[in-house]
Amino acid sequence: MRASLRTTDVDEARAFCGGMYYGSLEVKPAGGTEGFSFSGDVVRVGPVTIGDISYGTEMCLASGDLETAYHVLAPLTGGVQVLHRGASTMADPSQAAVFHPVGDIDLRWSADCRLISVKVDRLALERELGAVLDLRVGSPLPLGATFGLAAGPGRSWLALIRLLHSEVRHPDGLSLLPQLLRRWRELAVSGLAQAVEHPFGDGPARQPTARRPRTVKRTLDAMHAEPGRSFTAAELADIAGVGIRVLQESFRQHVGVPPLTYLRRLRLEGVHTELSRAGPDQLSVSEVATRWGFTHLGRFAGAYRDRYGVSPSQTLRDNS
Repeated sequence: MRASLRTTDVDEARAFCGGMYYGSLEVKPAGGTEGFSFSGDVVRVGPVTIGDISYGTEMCLASGDLETAYHVLAPLTGGVQVLHRGASTMADPSQAAVFHPVGDIDLRWSADCRLISVKVDRLALERELGAVLDLRVGSPLPLGATFGLAAGPGRSWLALIRLLHSEVRHPDGLSLLPQLLRRWRELAVSGLAQAVEHPFGDGPARQPTARRPRTVKRTLDAMHAEPGRSFTAAELADIAGVGIRVLQESFRQHVGVPPLTYLRRLRLEGVHTELSRAGPDQLSVSEVATRWGFTHLGRFAGAYRDRYGVSPSQTLRDNS
């Protein structure tokens, strides 16, 4: 879904933002409407909504509980003063602001602010962070109020989001390549799970500006590009250009789990996503599991039940 609006009418801008993001959103100029010139380009790709937004004048925005989503504001210019869950922070080009599904939001938006506004489905982010950490993380996630954009995972995530936004808006871009678009969409969610601060373990999300080694990035890129491929530990080490033990230690330090554990969680999430969106008459569990690289269906079913608490066939039946 793609939508764009250029307007000097406050009510029209309010309706556009409410329709694309949250119906409860309140939007009003901090002073008069002089200088008000709204610009919004928004795309919705599965569980991710990305907008390039500016107002041209100082604005006050407010919202109650988001309920079904986490939200990130990443300014490209200017800044936003944020009051959320009783804490006051500032979003600017050096750091993004993060909003939980629960808690009132009050924003003071500078006149020169242009930002990337990203809404992520609550369940999608919670599942992804749990998969990366191999933990049951609970809901809502206890995320930090900000994360860095100047370096490390935060910078990489914002670059990915902007590129995804641009490509989806082009008529000859990723929208014509649904399989590639799906992978980029998944990377957008998993990249945010790596960039945000959280209290679980010693993974990179506690150090949002830390750089991942190139060996780890190569391996992750390969797994996300071909999640159904029958990788072995030796093959992944060859891709990374290091020994198996070195790669395993790097993954434990920078991802939180060994590479094959990460790959298994990536595949399970892929299967879960497909089964959650299809009906029993559209596909079979074995078809989806095989496509995602599970060759032993009994072991797959056990791992799926351990992860999601229900059988794969039950997930499929629940959509009927």
